[in-house]
Amino acid sequence: MYKELLSKEECDHLISLESEKKDKIMMINDNSENISTSRQLLSSKVYLDVKDIIVQRIEQKLSAWTFLPRENSRPLQVLHFESEDTKLKYDYNVKDLPAGNLVATVVIYLSDVARGGEILFPQSAPKRESWSHCGTEDNPLKPAKGSAVLFFSSRPSASPDERSMHVRCPVLEGEMWAAKKSFYGRAIKSGTVHSETEGNECTDEDENCPRWAATGECNKNPVFMMGSPDYYGTCRKSCNAC
Repeated sequence: MYKELLSKEECDHLISLESEKKDKIMMINDNSENISTSRQLLSSKVYLDVKDIIVQRIEQKLSAWTFLPRENSRPLQVLHFESEDTKLKYDYNVKDLPAGNLVATVVIYLSDVARGGEILFPQSAPKRESWSHCGTEDNPLKPAKGSAVLFFSSRPSASPDERSMHVRCPVLEGEMWAAKKSFYGRAIKSGTVHSETEGNECTDEDENCPRWAATGECNKNPVFMMGSPDYYGTCRKSCNAC
């Protein structure tokens, strides 16, 4: 846990960039029938432009903290969560990707959260019993604006580290803004989220893609689902776009 890794101004800047990019994609797909669904889908997959000076500075700061090269990472991804149900959300990746195994993840809190939103690690021995419960006031991983959490998914031998299995507690009150940075075992081609020239990579970025495709989102939200020149589609496989 790195407290106050980013300043309040840096956090607000990342949120504003995400909102501008999401609104731009929404304008392309906008119609009265799918506005609600579009906003829900876009709340999870927007990558920031690395040409922005402040974003570049943050990227350099993260690389210095993790001792991992920027070229081995995806662009910063901003996430927005509003009040959710009480079901825990598991997120753990041990699968080979085009750029190699996932090595490390950084989650930066861009806002304070009234209640909920903590990251828990069930497979790691807690130092205090309260660490294993959501919503406790003394949880050291309670979201705080500007603070960041770093955890490694791979051991030095490149084998997966099961202790990195983590749970994001639901947002129970208010909203949560966060930024996510993923580092991999080898370099990712410059300017892309995935290397489209290596092998026949054709994947979905979200487990809900088959359901979204079945309800017609490929046609309703083509930029989000299948991509554009500056946005890698979230559901390219399910939409038969690759």
